[in-house]
Parts: sequence; C-alpha cells; structure tokens
Amino acid sequence: MPLKLSLKPGETFVVNGAVVRNGDRRGVLLLETHARVLREKDILRPNEATTPAGRAYFAVMQMYLLGEVDGPAYAQAAEALASMLASCQSDEDREAVLDISADVTSSNLYRALSRCRKMMAADVRGAA
Repeated sequence: MPLKLSLKPGETFVVNGAVVRNGDRRGVLLLETHARVLREKDILRPNEATTPAGRAYFAVMQMYLLGEVDGPAYAQAAEALASMLASCQSDEDREAVLDISADVTSSNLYRALSRCRKMMAADVRGAA
C-alpha cells in the first residue's frame, strides 16, 4: 500500500536523505515503494535537542534519515538512550525508554522516533 502525504504549501520533508519542498499549492504525494520519510514538523535540529529525550530523538532521527542501523550513529543513539534512562524519574518512563531501545536494536527506527516524541511531549508538560 502506498504512503500518501498531504502537503501544505511550502512544506518541507525528507525522503531517503533528500530534502524536498512542496510548491506554492497544497499537494498530495504517493510513495509507491518503501522509503525513509520525515515531515518538517518531525525534524529536530541539533540546537533544539536540549533534554535527554530530545538528544535521544535526535540521535535516532539521524539513524533513520541516514538509513544506518549500526556504527557511529548507533553508538550515539545508544549513549543518548542510556543518558535518557538515567534521567528517568519513574518506572513507567524507564519502561518507555527500554521500549525505545528495543525498537532501535530491532531497526524499527520510525516506531522509536514516535515513542521518543511522546517522551519529549511529556518533558514539555512536566516543565510547564
């Protein structure tokens, strides 16, 4: 089944490492084959990775965008996840980090990103 992206005018997204920007009108894009896709709203810049969850998200995002499941990107993600685990205040948060780690280990990087986003949202709620 193809992936359908409904794009806003000027919206940026990444497909297999290539940065693509939609034109000046709404558009729909159908990806017929497997690809690594990340929308602009889900891209975290290095200077925005200021919390343990943010640093873990950024590291996993790098793995995802580069298509790397081992090597330096994996080592960076493992280090960020270990730091995130050490900062957890509850058993529930520790369990969530272990789930993210399991996703990374099994190369299910998009799911790991989704779980990291939830942890980042919880950080924001906790800081408010």
